[in-house]
Amino acid sequence: MIPSSYPSKEQIARLTAGMLLDIKAVHFNAEEPFTLASGLPSPTYIDCRKLISYPRIRSTLMDFMTCTVMRNAGLEAFDNIAGGETAGIPFAALVAERMALPMTYVRKKPKGYGRNARIEGAMSEGQRVLLVEDLTTDGGSKLSFVDAIRETGASCAHTAVIFFYGIFEGTEEKLAEHGVMLHHLCTWWDVLEEARVRAEFSDATLNEVEAFLKAPRAWQEARKA
Repeated sequence: MIPSSYPSKEQIARLTAGMLLDIKAVHFNAEEPFTLASGLPSPTYIDCRKLISYPRIRSTLMDFMTCTVMRNAGLEAFDNIAGGETAGIPFAALVAERMALPMTYVRKKPKGYGRNARIEGAMSEGQRVLLVEDLTTDGGSKLSFVDAIRETGASCAHTAVIFFYGIFEGTEEKLAEHGVMLHHLCTWWDVLEEARVRAEFSDATLNEVEAFLKAPRAWQEARKA
């Protein structure tokens, strides 16, 4: 069912940040930083995959994503909703259900047998595809998925995520150069603001997180093993 109400962007960001904190998808640890997939340290870590286990929050956030995309791109902007393997698949299915559209998913690489496909499901030439993922850091992984979609003859000019880091310069510009607009519900800045309101972490921890958010590359460089 397509949501009929459109909360403001600011309301969506605040509420989303709060829900991510509610389910403890957000982790802050300045003393023993997390190691990211890049091998670099970070005092922050977020696990949006946890959302699939919380049906009321999951449903609300998928309403938010659907509203955000329709408000920014238009009510009739898409013909197909594609999820990125693997975290984006459940969220793409939920958004597709709300928008009454076909759903597909995109593999990170060809599966290596059979049709050797990267696209699973029915995607056809000329379709306008929305790529759905759980989050994006610097936008890099999105470009591979977008290219795989375009190789079918379909177009992909939009990607939607629940969480956008919002701290690395040039992310939205990189996507825009590739002809892709990014839609998101909240960023680390929204989460930090809500965490301060709730006082769920020490001031020292939140101050260190803020230092990282203001200059992430410098913070990582100073703490590389």
